[in-house]
Amino acid sequence: MHAVIVSGGKQYRVAKGDTLKLEKLTAEVGSAVDFDDVLMISDGENIKVGAPKVKGAKVSASVVSHGRGEKIRIVKFRRRKHHLKWKGHRQDFTEVKITEIKG
Repeated sequence: MHAVIVSGGKQYRVAKGDTLKLEKLTAEVGSAVDFDDVLMISDGENIKVGAPKVKGAKVSASVVSHGRGEKIRIVKFRRRKHHLKWKGHRQDFTEVKITEIKG
């Protein structure tokens, strides 16, 4: 069974047992999180597509960990101007494991 959920402004295709990294959530490690923004549910042959959400559908997950992604280097450079500027960024994330899909 697969579902498409929305979290942090992005869409994710998930199945039971999947582990994925989402935008940072405010939940504690080990706690349960429910996603009510389910756009589609498929169980192989039957497909339910919402307009825009599937009514009564819910995806449950448990929080595995919180962390920060790899550093992204940003360089601003202007030729012949003696201008070179470096900047870095690390995005916060929450790793969750999908435990149940109800639809």
